[in-house]
Amino acid sequence: MAQILSPLPGTFYRSSSPDTPPFKADGDDVTAGDVIGLIEVMKSFHEVKAEISGKNIRFAADNEDPVMAGAPLADID
Repeated sequence: MAQILSPLPGTFYRSSSPDTPPFKADGDDVTAGDVIGLIEVMKSFHEVKAEISGKNIRFAADNEDPVMAGAPLADID
């Protein structure tokens, strides 16, 4: 199992807007480079990308959760 960690503090978003589906849903496979969410810091949005490939992503952070740098966002197998 591997974790995807928040690269910086801010608010975590699982989709690019409220009207669009999440980048990844629980149980999806992930390829290195896939965007799994966004971190918003002072109205600036930063993509969070998976650094490794894996299966069965499980999110530890919910949409719009405040997160600290280094906090786990998701686990992948």
